[in-house]
Amino acid sequence: MIPVNEPLLDGNERRYVTECIDSGWISSEGPFVERFERELAGRVERRHGIAVCNGTAALELAIAGLGLQPGDEVLMPTFTIISCAAAVIRRGCVPVLVDSDSKTWNMDVNQLEGRITPKTRAVMVVHIYGLPVDMDAIARVARKHGLLVIEDASQMLGQTFRGQPCGSFGDISTFSFYPNKHITTGEGGMVLTNDEGLAARCRSLRNLCFSSRRFIHEELGYNFRMSNLQAALGVAQLERLDEFVARKRQMGNLYSRLLSDLDCLEMMPLSTNYAENIFWVFGAVLHDSVPFEASEAMARLGSRQIATRPFFWPMHEQPVFRNMGLFGGERYPVAERLARRGFYIPSGMALQKAQMEMVVTAVKELFSADNYQPTRAI
Repeated sequence: MIPVNEPLLDGNERRYVTECIDSGWISSEGPFVERFERELAGRVERRHGIAVCNGTAALELAIAGLGLQPGDEVLMPTFTIISCAAAVIRRGCVPVLVDSDSKTWNMDVNQLEGRITPKTRAVMVVHIYGLPVDMDAIARVARKHGLLVIEDASQMLGQTFRGQPCGSFGDISTFSFYPNKHITTGEGGMVLTNDEGLAARCRSLRNLCFSSRRFIHEELGYNFRMSNLQAALGVAQLERLDEFVARKRQMGNLYSRLLSDLDCLEMMPLSTNYAENIFWVFGAVLHDSVPFEASEAMARLGSRQIATRPFFWPMHEQPVFRNMGLFGGERYPVAERLARRGFYIPSGMALQKAQMEMVVTAVKELFSADNYQPTRAI
């Protein structure tokens, strides 16, 4: 089986982790945590980084740090990971959903103003799969309506918007370092901001809100700390970020060229007028002429030993939120189509060219004349 993702851990990872073990600094008190925060913040041109245990924790910490209150509305895409909506809901806030752009698969920024009400306090930007959201449009809307901007750049470390690093926009930004991201700490995440007061609040919330005297707490915080072992991996991975980004773009460009003759697949553009695709994953959407959906395509590729993953399932169609009485009767047709007809193929950092060619062969066989009918009911 060709895996959908496999990280590269052949740099200084073993050396730095061994240093943690030899020194005994394996908890969140170790020196690699502060080093990772400082170096990643510098990379994305932020003043402050707050390392946490995963990307979901980063989102929850960002929302809590901003002081959003129950009932506040947060604009966000329906086409994203559930962590984004869950963080809003757990704070008691209300997610207000926006459909996707059919070309970039990001939130359709042209729909934002139509979703704003007197209760709107923030917009959560989530850069999806390879191309960033139009941050100029986000900034215009945020300034006009006095909105906070939360930027989830988990899939975009190393990407830029008009030359400025993704993760450097808005009031606060977040990253994830899950193994399928451009750099990994196994699990892990980070909150970044330029606001010193906001950074201090996030650091306190991350660490149970200890007061000046230990074990005295005036506010409920979280235990969201990152370990020194995780941070050691992150420092080693960050040393190779430029190499990893170049590798991803090479893979994306090769896949795009080799699959360009398949009219039945819709692929993300190689670039826009504000960014070159970073290809966090290589996704494709089945054209409407294809008589089966992504689940069928994935099953067929799996039978050929090609691992795949489905696209995100929209927030307004999540059973857990429907059972909570949210998003009743709401429809977002672009996101619904992406969820049903979109999937991505192997595109991990360790993928080799020969494996990519095998994937391309399998995909082309999938859409050959002899294989174009569904093998089971959809």
